Amino acid sequence: MTTITLLDSAVARAPGPVNAHSHAFHRVLRGRTHRERGSFWTWREQMYAAASALTPDGYERLATAVFAEMVVSGWTAVGEFHYVHHQPGGQSYPGHDMERALARAAAAAGIRLVLLDTCYLSGGIGAPLEPAQTRFSDGDAQSWINRVHSLRDALGQEAGELVTVGAAIHSVRAVPRDQLDVIAAELDSDMPLHVHLSEQEAENKACLEAYGVTPTGLLEQSGLLTPRLSAVHATHLTADDIALLGERKVSIVMCPTTEADLGDGIGPARALSDAGAIIALGSDQHAVLDPFLEMRALEHHERLGAHLRGRFTPEEITSAAVDGGRRSLGLQDCDDQILVRLDTIRTAGSDVDQLPLTATAADIFEVRIAGTTVARDGVHTTLGDPGRLYADALQKFSL
Repeated sequence: MTTITLLDSAVARAPGPVNAHSHAFHRVLRGRTHRERGSFWTWREQMYAAASALTPDGYERLATAVFAEMVVSGWTAVGEFHYVHHQPGGQSYPGHDMERALARAAAAAGIRLVLLDTCYLSGGIGAPLEPAQTRFSDGDAQSWINRVHSLRDALGQEAGELVTVGAAIHSVRAVPRDQLDVIAAELDSDMPLHVHLSEQEAENKACLEAYGVTPTGLLEQSGLLTPRLSAVHATHLTADDIALLGERKVSIVMCPTTEADLGDGIGPARALSDAGAIIALGSDQHAVLDPFLEMRALEHHERLGAHLRGRFTPEEITSAAVDGGRRSLGLQDCDDQILVRLDTIRTAGSDVDQLPLTATAADIFEVRIAGTTVARDGVHTTLGDPGRLYADALQKFSL
């Protein structure tokens, strides 16, 4: 089990948290979606508007700011669930332009990036793509697989050791059943594979009506429920789903601050862990970027649902943020670290192992990735204040 260790009376050393689920461009929406009531589905329309405005140059600037904020907040690695592949209207860029922009942004920020290139083929089960979704699609799964393998070869030659390529299925809403079978058969087996799973009850209902099984059951039928799979959110599951995900040793990426922000619901994290699934954490739409707040919210959501305290031990919470994330992204060999102050108004008096329940990103003194100090006291060592980067990047977007 991953542990936090005391260096001296004022500083503790912790293994670097891993952000296993990110959509960098969603950061555009922070503080801009709260004027009225709504749901995930109304929020999604604002998200599509942001996606439609992305260009390779603008995305590089935005993602550089996002990744820099992640680093100064204590995240040392990120799984970027990326589906804005093509130009508006669906025309291809000449050379993986959007993906290269993300890789350059991660290199500038000094964060480990696993670029989870995402298959996105339909606008819903049995539904055509909406106009805003056309730039997400490669047409069919085989074309997507060919592009992913090409991307891995291209980035492997230029991106450096901190950037690797994985894969993702957007959801069973966005990838038809026959195309899931192609992915299971043709995608390189050594690549991490992620999927949004049962984030919304409407997804479950549509899947049951179309296929007679839950989304978890559909992935099982396609042979995709394996230990390399990471299921993101997994909020609305049946008891059979939980048992199956646990039996197959699937990673479950909980994104508590996003699930709260969107009103999605509280996922059965404790039950999934007890069944044998591996819990990891992500910040998803970046309503906040703070690994300690994701850790804390994992436990607090469980307490609210169960009316009990101590659903996860502090050690289990830390392990979700570190070991679970590393496993989800295939980064088991990294040894990144953060140093946390023990003498702040939040952490003074805390037992070291209980820092996930008291600290915030503001208490992080130093962040070390691949042996290099990349942030100290909330400032990036080469990029400076991420707020300055946002001031430039966000002016390109209006909602």
